[in-house]
Amino acid sequence: MVIRTAKFVASYPNVQKCPKTDLPEYAFIGRSNVGKSSLINMLTCTKALAKVSQTPGKTQLINYYLINGEWHLVDLPGYGYAKVSKSEREKFSDIILNYILKRENLHLLFVLIDSRLEPQEIDIQFINWLGENQVPFALVFTKTDKVSSTALSDNLQQFRKVMMEAWEELPPIFTTSCVTRTGREDILNYIEQVFQNAKINQLENVEHD
Repeated sequence: MVIRTAKFVASYPNVQKCPKTDLPEYAFIGRSNVGKSSLINMLTCTKALAKVSQTPGKTQLINYYLINGEWHLVDLPGYGYAKVSKSEREKFSDIILNYILKRENLHLLFVLIDSRLEPQEIDIQFINWLGENQVPFALVFTKTDKVSSTALSDNLQQFRKVMMEAWEELPPIFTTSCVTRTGREDILNYIEQVFQNAKINQLENVEHD
């Protein structure tokens, strides 16, 4: 997939305020400070499309970006650590859960994982929750340039091992670096694949009707 245009649309406080559109949405989520904004900028080849912050938990709204005039890239609030009050953290959870469960336009959720770390309980819990609710998702391991190839391999292996305790089949897994641009084409090609499959299914449903 070639990104020809990428522009910020708007930020929304909850799923009820999100755009009334039929465009497919591909959302990105992860623990605070996992490198989500940097990944979005890398994917779109735009340095400042998503604002990168040194403060974990900065993203508190649902941010929409229109890609090629055909689909929305959605930046969701991070889960986990955020330097805000307990009530604010609970609000972020409601924003996330309501969007994921109620947004019909959502075609796929990319869950970002810090490749430098061993499996984190909060990531595993969130992933298992997605499985329980049958939410289609893929895993994106970030910041691979900041870890040795041996450590990266070990962490990925550990993550797969932990997941296999509850999963019969693993979701698609991507490894990325915003410095070396590793994984960019793989993720965009996968989005295009899901996008085209959705189009085919839509046409088949119309024919059956």
